[in-house]
Amino acid sequence: MKPRRSPTTVAIAALAAIGALLVVLPLVGLLIRAPWSDAAHQLRSHEVRVALRLSVFTSLCATACALVLGVPLAWVQSRTTVPGRRLLRALTTLPLVLPPVVGGVALLLAFGRHGLVGSWLDDVLGIRLPFTTGGAVLAETFVALPFAVLVVDAGLRGADRRLEDAARSLGAGPGFVFWRVTLPAIRPALLAAATLCWARALGEFGATVTFAGSFPGRTQTLPLAVYVALEHDPDAAIILSLLLLAISVVVLVALRDRWLVRA
Repeated sequence: MKPRRSPTTVAIAALAAIGALLVVLPLVGLLIRAPWSDAAHQLRSHEVRVALRLSVFTSLCATACALVLGVPLAWVQSRTTVPGRRLLRALTTLPLVLPPVVGGVALLLAFGRHGLVGSWLDDVLGIRLPFTTGGAVLAETFVALPFAVLVVDAGLRGADRRLEDAARSLGAGPGFVFWRVTLPAIRPALLAAATLCWARALGEFGATVTFAGSFPGRTQTLPLAVYVALEHDPDAAIILSLLLLAISVVVLVALRDRWLVRA
């Protein structure tokens, strides 16, 4: 005789199935409705190539900025006892839950021509970030930075600190220990952080369109191109969405053994 299933088990299984369908059905719809016969033509179009080049450039720049800033932030939070560490951690991870459009507005108020820092940048250095490629990089860095902080922080907390202690006992200075011992020890976390930051920056929409606008060749990245294409060329929007979906799948596969799956 088959074991009797309890109502709780059945309810959990039903809810799990609904949750899976909620995620899978939109993706299946995207694949089924995709104009595959026109995909090659769409991907070779000038607009797509320009948006793709710009997206790759801005996302790579944002990833580099996020790592340059995120690694020190993670180190301060995990390896020091400075006052306010918990508050700093909360603030640096806030963009994870902050609506992207709100982040874009906040960037305008801080780095706009009349913002807290933007007015000084404009008057003294002649640098204007809003509605420029640099502004797109800044917006993507803003949303990607928390991923670098969280992943590297976890890597630092899980690293064997005895290696650092041994290096110090042999006379190594702080700089040598950081560059030659600490960073190599957390290389998997650094690679995972870089991958997540790049994927997040590549898919950013709200903060970018609010702070940098959507100007072809200057700030119109792939997600913005999808939104614009929906109005006049839905087939192109679907193909671009599939391109971003493929990139997301590649990222998940790359992180599967290194970060997402634990023994």
